[in-house]
Amino acid sequence: MIRHSLFAVALGLLTASAAVAQTTTPTPAPAPAAPTTPAAKPGITLEQFEARREKAFMRADTDNDGKVSLAEWTAFQTARKAKGDPAKSFARMDTNKDGFVDKAELDAFLAKRFAKLDKNGDGVLSDDERPGHKSAANEEQ
Repeated sequence: MIRHSLFAVALGLLTASAAVAQTTTPTPAPAPAAPTTPAAKPGITLEQFEARREKAFMRADTDNDGKVSLAEWTAFQTARKAKGDPAKSFARMDTNKDGFVDKAELDAFLAKRFAKLDKNGDGVLSDDERPGHKSAANEEQ
């Protein structure tokens, strides 16, 4: 009787191990490769150019009203020891001649400035197109 029991257990173990060997988990297919995107061009886009310049420009807004007056601009340029006449640069930005430069006027001015600097028209200012960069042409920007 014990012999029959041992035989039954051995047969059960053998059958179970054979069943496990036959039911292997299929190997998952390799994940598809991520689509490659073209590498971003090195340089500064219009959005980056505007964001940087706007941040600097708005430091001139000392009364925090969201626009810069000629007096604020002059004080800011004097503190920066900027070259040139602040009144002239302010007049170029104040297109509606209301005595203030707001975000819309600044964005329009910066877009024109960006287009002028972007010599090859690719939408990115490379190092040699940026004024003051060590690789930029030595000319008045």
